[in-house]
Amino acid sequence: MTNDVGEIATIIKNFITAYLTNSRCKGIVIGLSGGVDSAVTTVLCQQAVGKSNTYCLFLPDEATPESDRQHERLLVDTFDLTCDTRDIGPLVTAMTDYYRKPLTPLSLANVKARIRMTLLFTQANMTNSLVCGTSNKSELLVGYFTKYGDGGVDIMPIGDIYKTQVFHLARYLNIPEEIITKPPTAGLLNGQTDEQDLQVTYTVLDGILKGLEQKLDAQDILLQTGATIQQIERIKRMRINSQHKRRSPLIPKIGLRTPGLDWRSPILLG
Repeated sequence: MTNDVGEIATIIKNFITAYLTNSRCKGIVIGLSGGVDSAVTTVLCQQAVGKSNTYCLFLPDEATPESDRQHERLLVDTFDLTCDTRDIGPLVTAMTDYYRKPLTPLSLANVKARIRMTLLFTQANMTNSLVCGTSNKSELLVGYFTKYGDGGVDIMPIGDIYKTQVFHLARYLNIPEEIITKPPTAGLLNGQTDEQDLQVTYTVLDGILKGLEQKLDAQDILLQTGATIQQIERIKRMRINSQHKRRSPLIPKIGLRTPGLDWRSPILLG
């Protein structure tokens, strides 16, 4: 484990390059959001495989904050990114009309995430590309993502770095400061922010998750982070309850070696 942002950036770029080469795909497709996670991921991809092989889609709807629209354009201009904007509002309306009754906020948010991922994979299929996810380790560990939405991707370059590490990496990459410092939001519902949903700041969340990663007991995590026992237990439950979101669908054991269970070969050999 390293905390050196330069080394982290190098590891991630080498991973992106190697995976794209071994997949025999031509490029990478990324959903740009105007937030820091997609900014960091996109810049790393472009540095790794070049502008001509990195294609972004910005997929806003009526709930997309104006700051995200401004920051998407700022990022595109700052790093000379290739990006198309497609409003998903009509597709969301078509899906909600299908049910003939109002969707719950969670269902509506997940519909939007899955529509976006469908569009990203369609673009990838048309161009022989990989879909690159932008989820970080903090979100993945507590299940703060949509299964088969933003969680349904080919690669997740920043999936093993915590949100607080993403901020450090963003500054190393010279991401505009206004993108780094604005309150993180998934942009799926009006007025929503990540920390409101999680009921904890990313600083405290990451402290708890790092403690759990090191298998520290609750009292040690409490002393290191200032979190409450209730917060620690809640985050622990979130991690346990969301395990199904981080795994392939379960398959009953019948054969000698089973996909996703004990068919263990080097990743590049399948």
